[in-house]
Amino acid sequence: MYQWRKFEFFEEKFSGKVPEDIAGKIQCCSSGKGRIVLGCDDGTASLLDRGLKFNYGFQAHSSSVLFLQQLKQRNFLVTVGEDEQIASQPPAVCLKIFDLDKMDPEGTSTSSPDCIQILRVFTNQFPEAKITSFLVLEEAPPLLLIVIGLDNGSIYCIQGDIARERIKRFKLQVDNHSDKSQSSITGLGFRVDGQVLQLFAVTPNTVNLFNMHAQAPTRQTLDQIGSSVTSVAMTDRSEFIIGRPEAIYFYEVDGRGPCWAFEGEKKFLGWFRGYLLCVFDDQRTGKNTFNVYDLKNRLIAHSIVVNEVSQMLCEWGNIILILEDKSTLCIGEKDMESKLDMLFKKNLYTVAINLVQSQQADAAATAEVLRKYGDHLYSKQDFDEAMAQYIHTIGHLEPSYVIQKFLDAQRIHNLTNYLEKLHEKGLASKDHTTLLLNCYTKLKDVEKLNEFIKSEDGVGEQKFDVETAIRVCRAANYHEHAMSVAKKAGRHEWYLKILLEDLGRYEEALQYISSLELSQAGVTVKEYGKILIEHKPAETVEILMRLCTEESELPKKGASSGAFISMLPSPIDFLNIFVHYPHALLEFLEKYTSKVKDSSAQVEIHNTLLELYLSHDLDFPSISQSNIDEGGNDLASSKSVSNGKAISNKKDVNDEKGRQERRGKGLTLLKSAWPSELEQPLYDVDLAIILCEMNDFKEGLLFLYEKMKLFKEVIACYMQVHDHEGLIACCKRLGDLGKGGDPSLWADLLKYFGELGEDCSKEVKEILTYIERDDILPPIVVLQTLAKNPCLSLSVIKDYIARKLEHESQLIEEDRRAMEKYQEESSTMRKEIQDLRTNARIFQLSKCTACTFTLDLPAVHFMCMHSFHQHCLGDNEKECPECAPEYRAVLETKRSLEQSSKNPDQFFQQVKSSKDGFSVIADYFGKGIISKTSNGPSEATGSNSASSGNF
Repeated sequence: MYQWRKFEFFEEKFSGKVPEDIAGKIQCCSSGKGRIVLGCDDGTASLLDRGLKFNYGFQAHSSSVLFLQQLKQRNFLVTVGEDEQIASQPPAVCLKIFDLDKMDPEGTSTSSPDCIQILRVFTNQFPEAKITSFLVLEEAPPLLLIVIGLDNGSIYCIQGDIARERIKRFKLQVDNHSDKSQSSITGLGFRVDGQVLQLFAVTPNTVNLFNMHAQAPTRQTLDQIGSSVTSVAMTDRSEFIIGRPEAIYFYEVDGRGPCWAFEGEKKFLGWFRGYLLCVFDDQRTGKNTFNVYDLKNRLIAHSIVVNEVSQMLCEWGNIILILEDKSTLCIGEKDMESKLDMLFKKNLYTVAINLVQSQQADAAATAEVLRKYGDHLYSKQDFDEAMAQYIHTIGHLEPSYVIQKFLDAQRIHNLTNYLEKLHEKGLASKDHTTLLLNCYTKLKDVEKLNEFIKSEDGVGEQKFDVETAIRVCRAANYHEHAMSVAKKAGRHEWYLKILLEDLGRYEEALQYISSLELSQAGVTVKEYGKILIEHKPAETVEILMRLCTEESELPKKGASSGAFISMLPSPIDFLNIFVHYPHALLEFLEKYTSKVKDSSAQVEIHNTLLELYLSHDLDFPSISQSNIDEGGNDLASSKSVSNGKAISNKKDVNDEKGRQERRGKGLTLLKSAWPSELEQPLYDVDLAIILCEMNDFKEGLLFLYEKMKLFKEVIACYMQVHDHEGLIACCKRLGDLGKGGDPSLWADLLKYFGELGEDCSKEVKEILTYIERDDILPPIVVLQTLAKNPCLSLSVIKDYIARKLEHESQLIEEDRRAMEKYQEESSTMRKEIQDLRTNARIFQLSKCTACTFTLDLPAVHFMCMHSFHQHCLGDNEKECPECAPEYRAVLETKRSLEQSSKNPDQFFQQVKSSKDGFSVIADYFGKGIISKTSNGPSEATGSNSASSGNF
């Protein structure tokens, strides 16, 4: 004991006296529920609050209180004491249970808790003996197990719902020694392990263990040496502690455990937050000493000399000692920071570390102690040991704090060790990875670098930032290591970047791309396709074909056809890699379109192909490889002028031949991608027109304009090049209205020749033939148009004018005769109307027009000279049945004409579609549809009834 270090980890919180309200001698005590209960020899039980302040007291027993215990789960107090009986009989030992939540008023000034049960401890079956120990266990409320140790080696047990007296009593026998001093029960302790309940029992000769969960409790002897002093305790790990003069012993269910040789008679034992509490008689001083032992760290956390101790208990996070003279001493543990400061001042860092670890302090507090210990070792230049401490702080201490201390080149090995541990725990950042790899490269430790980078267990994928590792290895020219990291991490873009940019291994790069999955291969080709096209164009195009067509071997076998096609990338995704290599692009797209006929990107592909086919020159002179030598010098300047001209002429011939071939393909594409059954082509029409115009591709323009029915633009193309023969042939093909053409093209053609300014009599005569045939223009317009050309004579249109005048004369004569006829009919009608207005009508019909029988009264006569029997007319007496259909037809015609006047679209459509629009307008005026005047109501109608009467 004297070799143990002593520290003041506890301090006196307060001291004082037991309240004066407690007059008797304190015989027992119990703590819990934030208060302390004291039992005295005068039979009173007193409750003290925090700070040992008197709360209230009550008379628990009439004679004395021997033992008491507060329950943890219910606010009950169990007491064992002596109660006076009849004067001739000795006091009876009773067990009482008080409900501290229920108070019974007793008089006006004091009150006591409700006593819910009173039991006699001793009965005929359980003879009376001296009680030496007492213990209560709450099994499952309201069930209790009360054990009472006696001086005769017996243990009385009361189990059940004691408050309702639903109990059973049984006895456990430990020793049956003739000498009671050798068989007395000096200590009890419960051990609960799940559903297993065990009871420790101590006598001066033995240590016993009862298995209470058995139907009949069984006993086993753990030790043949016991204790004659009532100094026992239970640890928080359910270990039973016994104090003997020579040592303190720990017992478990399988026997004696460790023991600690502390000399002196042990008067009180306790357990508090992992500390062993002991009050013993110090043989050196002859006084009582109270020690607090930290057994894990082998130190005395507190030591104090005290007077005779009456009771020891723990409550409110403190240790409370009640002395024989009723004075009290309250001792509390210092906070962790204060304890550590005490140790740090003495440079006892090892003790501090053990302390925080044994008291299960949080990891941050432990790391702080380790940091200070590391700083202490670092100041003593013990760098290896300091680093060992710093490594334990990983995860709590900022790594930069440690790294800054070891950046010196002489301590690079320590720094490397720290960075390795940082990566192993997955806490390294990109900067830490960079620093570790730089350490390896500085040390030229290829073996460690291989272990870090190329570990086969795959841990390296999580240990460091992949991109950082690749970048550092590349910078240090460890390309193989960088490639290994990239390949393992699946960073294909970095793997290819190293192959292509650093090593120039293009064949290997192409093979690697071929081994990738479809999506990954597509991404890598997009990223590095420009380099591949530059150095391996044919192989790259082959790779792209395998990616974009159904011949690809990259997808896994067993995939369905539909799912496979949807996985294929589009050629449009790879157009950017051909930005300076149009020949390769042309080759790729032609191969693709020859294999895939129904691609979802047909429009974009055809647009690109058209641009390539119609472009004037596929080369880009600014970066043309043919004009630049390996040293970057212009080859043209080093050649003679004559050779330059010869090569230039030969190149021009080849370019012209290739250009014509491409234009032929372009025209074929324009036609094949716009079949007759499709309304819109499989390319962008506007873009195609722009490309044709930019590259002066007449054939393409003519095809597009004709397909779009832009006939005027078609003939404009011929007009621009003054192709008269082609112009007339085009109008013959496109100006026929019966075949969907536009006859107005002939008018445009006549206007063109009228403004030409040269002799074109032959063409004009041919044009006039079609104008006259389809009656496209009036003669006056023809004359005005051709009059603008001074090179044309009147003889060109003489025959045409003569025929037109003759035809017009015939039309005039026909119109004159029709006019005379209409005038005569109008005059006749006016006379008839006047006669109806002014003269009477005599009806002389003798037969009914409907039934042809003799007409008799009543009869109905109409102004149209038809007569009917009234009963033959039925309900309709206002119109003649004979004339009604004709009359309705006239009204229907009138309504339809009025309706037509409200539909201007129909009028304009008729004007537009008619050869002679003026005649349509005149017809509308003649029918009064668009006249501003309105006719009044009819003054007379032939079908109105004239009279009705009886003859």
